[in-house]
Amino acid sequence: TVDWGSWDRRFNDLTASVRHRLVAASGAARPVLCVPMQGSGTFAVEAAVRTLVAPGDRLVVAVNGAYGARIADMATRAGRRAVVVEAPTDVPVPVDAVADAFEQHPDARHLAVVHCETSTGLLNPVEDLADVAHQMGRALIVDAMSSFGVLDTAIDHPSVHAVVAASGKCLEGLPGMGFVLVPPDVLDTAAGRCDSLSLDLVDQHRYMERTGQWRYTPPTHVVAALHEALLQYEEEGGAPVRLDRYRANREALDAGMAALGFRHYLHESLRTPIIQTFRSPDHPSWSFPTFYDLVKQRGFVLYPGKLTTEETFRVGCIGAITPTVLTAAVGAIESALDAMGIPVPLSPS
Repeated sequence: TVDWGSWDRRFNDLTASVRHRLVAASGAARPVLCVPMQGSGTFAVEAAVRTLVAPGDRLVVAVNGAYGARIADMATRAGRRAVVVEAPTDVPVPVDAVADAFEQHPDARHLAVVHCETSTGLLNPVEDLADVAHQMGRALIVDAMSSFGVLDTAIDHPSVHAVVAASGKCLEGLPGMGFVLVPPDVLDTAAGRCDSLSLDLVDQHRYMERTGQWRYTPPTHVVAALHEALLQYEEEGGAPVRLDRYRANREALDAGMAALGFRHYLHESLRTPIIQTFRSPDHPSWSFPTFYDLVKQRGFVLYPGKLTTEETFRVGCIGAITPTVLTAAVGAIESALDAMGIPVPLSPS
């Protein structure tokens, strides 16, 4: 084991390497800075909102799931005025509705959107939203928590002022560190806006540039694990190869779940190879907590609970796994259903 000292030069070098590799993983062709932030991805999203949007200013927030709603909540609590453009959880955010919101609120200078809405796995049209923002002279904050590292986040689009992600998900590191990718001129312009000491991205970046250190105690071993994960990401072949593996995982999962009679919550055109949402069985013996525990006993942990209005559950396709693992997961699901007395294939509801 390695004992990483928070302020040791060796750890400073590790942080610099992680920042450099995250910029490379973004695929950005234009200059962008990587500002890491202690905490979960939500900490980094809030840091981006509170640094780029001044207190009292208005921003449009696209909401079609729990994570978009979280951005609206954090903005409101931080004294920013959120204009919510809401859509059902099984359809993308309507681009024309966002344009209408900008028309109705000319003082709203930013749009925040979740790229892959993790509550369902739905992919929002970030490129189209970036086009609208650009045409109307607005800026876009992209929550790319579940897409960064495999899907195009539109980071080179001129209207994209921030792409936010974290150490877990498609990078396959440990949770505990978020980061914001932002063009240098955008960050410079934001100086003095943030009303939080610990979430100020400008101060965080300037201190790191000056000293090589984090302003406050960093998650040392999370950073070290992320560095190793990034090395593995590069060795695997980066975004294209990892995306192919995730797609193969999804195909194995979909084939197995279809054979059991499960139906997807989302239309095929809206799904990502990140996480799949399935409609729960329409059977009197169905109980998600029981199902969850039975699948867990068989070696697989599902996403707990539903985040949609309908009864659904989610199965992830990412991580250091292969299609063989997903096929085994389907076997565990079938076994759990059998233990619950639910026959397969499921009856259509």
